[in-house]
Amino acid sequence: MRLRAWKQDHMLKIGLTGGMGSGKSTVARIFGVLGVPVFEADAQAKDLMNRDPRVREAVSACFGPEVYREGVLDRKQLATLVFGDEARLASLNAIVHPAVRGAFQAWAMAQQAPYVLMEAAIMAENDGFRIFDRVINVSCPEAVRIQRVMARDGVGEAEVRARMRHQASEDQRDRIAHLRIRNDGSELVIPQVLAMHEQLLQMAAA
Repeated sequence: MRLRAWKQDHMLKIGLTGGMGSGKSTVARIFGVLGVPVFEADAQAKDLMNRDPRVREAVSACFGPEVYREGVLDRKQLATLVFGDEARLASLNAIVHPAVRGAFQAWAMAQQAPYVLMEAAIMAENDGFRIFDRVINVSCPEAVRIQRVMARDGVGEAEVRARMRHQASEDQRDRIAHLRIRNDGSELVIPQVLAMHEQLLQMAAA
């Protein structure tokens, strides 16, 4: 079902989050199939670090010009610099996250739909969730998520756990969430998304 045009002042802004390996990207794609405009925060962050002059300048000033090779961000080099360094990671997030939120707000203004959705792994870790009318958490036990990421990325459990330490806990995500989708295999995901889609349409029409 495609969404009809909608007045901008009635449009809801929905945040979709979930831990690494939770399946939030799959859930976002299902919403997209339903015609919901979806903003992928991680992809936008990578794009902004390459094309936005202010973001590029700030990243270069903070981490050195060598993180850009022939004008393109060397993501592996940047990851090496911030991995395990909480202060540097916080500095990077302070540059990128406000830029992503600004890009989302501008993008949302151009959409015509009852609601738009931003998919983002990092949401409970800062105040970014406050820009949304509702937040959805894709919930899945840590043990299941670890196995999924190991299979997906071909890495060991220790590396996955190290990555997860930089993300919020399931309890933290649950505290900011108004809605939840279970993706632990106990329930089918598509019916949950369909039901939530109808709920959000009704909320937007209220």
